[in-house]
Amino acid sequence: MGRILSIDYGKKRTGLAVTDPLKLIAGGLATLPTYQLFEWLTAYIEREEIELIVMGEPWQLNGKPSENLARVRGFVARWKKAHPEIPVAYYDERFTSVLAHKAMIEGGLHRKARQNKALVDEMSATILLQSFLESKRK
Repeated sequence: MGRILSIDYGKKRTGLAVTDPLKLIAGGLATLPTYQLFEWLTAYIEREEIELIVMGEPWQLNGKPSENLARVRGFVARWKKAHPEIPVAYYDERFTSVLAHKAMIEGGLHRKARQNKALVDEMSATILLQSFLESKRK
């Protein structure tokens, strides 16, 4: 039994999170330049057993697709073709960045630390994955 990995896919940077072995808690994994994501993930799944990838699905508040949705779906199509053994599930990522900023404020991070976009992306991926896990428990 492997872990679950989540991806908060961005045009420039992508945040990643992964569950513990029991799939109870999500934890931040990394933030990397998006152009490195495919190769990084390929290397990662050679070292770690991943049973599912949860991909953040970017929608606007009005229910229309965001400009990033086409890029997300393009990445998923490429991934599924190269790695059909690892399923991908989409999960609505609306508000993850807002929740990440709120968590940073509540955690006492100073303004400069909250401006670290890489940290926000990793936290967004963590929130996405934890929300996914909680939705499956209900």
